[in-house]
Amino acid sequence: MNTTDQSQSWSSLTKTALLVLFLAVSMSGWIGCGDRANGSAEDLEGDETAQEEEKAIPVEVTELTRGPIEAVLHFSADLEAEEAVPVFARAANHVVRLLVEEGDRVEKGQLMVVLESDEQRNAVQRIESQLDKARRDFERQQNLYDQALVSEQVFIESRYELEQLQLNLDDARRQLSYTQVRAPIAGTVTQRMVKVGDQVNLNQHLFDLVDFDSLVVRLFVPESDLSRVAVGQQVRLTSQALPDRVFLGQVARVAPIVDPQTGTVKVTADVPAESGLLPGLFLEADLVTAVRTDALLVPKRSLVLDEDQAFVFRLGDDQTVEKILARPVLEDSSWIEVREGLEVGDRIVIAGQAGLKNGDRVRLVGDQVESAAGDESEGAAGV
Repeated sequence: MNTTDQSQSWSSLTKTALLVLFLAVSMSGWIGCGDRANGSAEDLEGDETAQEEEKAIPVEVTELTRGPIEAVLHFSADLEAEEAVPVFARAANHVVRLLVEEGDRVEKGQLMVVLESDEQRNAVQRIESQLDKARRDFERQQNLYDQALVSEQVFIESRYELEQLQLNLDDARRQLSYTQVRAPIAGTVTQRMVKVGDQVNLNQHLFDLVDFDSLVVRLFVPESDLSRVAVGQQVRLTSQALPDRVFLGQVARVAPIVDPQTGTVKVTADVPAESGLLPGLFLEADLVTAVRTDALLVPKRSLVLDEDQAFVFRLGDDQTVEKILARPVLEDSSWIEVREGLEVGDRIVIAGQAGLKNGDRVRLVGDQVESAAGDESEGAAGV
């Protein structure tokens, strides 16, 4: 091969090598651009997801369950004894015997105190003597009248005198009975205001009697709640004097009228004597108007008020919320019972719902996120 042919051969090889090198470089650049394009798409998709997460409203939810609930009306009242009677003197004289003391239990008609009674006894004896004489005179006049020996006028006057003396004797015996002061009711002596030797005047206050079997509290219920109250309902009673105990009473009577001054109805509840409570105690009373043992419970903290209606936001599987009307049929201080629109297991928003609208996307915060993540992990492991 001559020199010219060799030069042409090297020139061809050089061109071929340059072409191969150019193609390699071009393909490398193309592949690199494709990789960068793919990476940018993935990054863009991640950014969009992050932005959606940032736009989602943070909330806290709870799952609805069933449980007991009761409707209660709250009152404050003083404990009273319906049968509390002051005992007054019905005669004036000195006390000669005192038979009861404060704290003693007495029966109706039991003798409590004896007053000096000489004057009253003498009066009874004097009238009894006069009555005996008048009775004998009347019998004699009656025999004479039957024989037509005396006029009818004389006979009538004799009978009238006998009747008047009988009335005087009854009055004298009654005055004598007033010197013995007896219990007007069965109960306990809560106060004694006399002692032996005291001069008692007519209508002087001697004792106070209280029947502890007649303890009551009087509750004044607003007329708007009257339909919820009925005889037999339970009343729970507590006192600051006995902070660890709860006493149970029962509605005994509901007044048939509304007080026009206060717009309330008087409700009287009996309190068992065995409770050990004392008249005059200040009590907090809870009148239980309704009880449900298996109610669908919605926490009041989840409610959103809108034009006198209450709503809750229920969380769906797509992490959006639905606005649900909550119609309470029963409520207490923390819960309401609903019977339609919601079911056991529904998740409702209890925090962060103030600015929510129907269809808003939300995200769970705090421990609920960790719990949800844990549930997903357990589900994946199970699969």
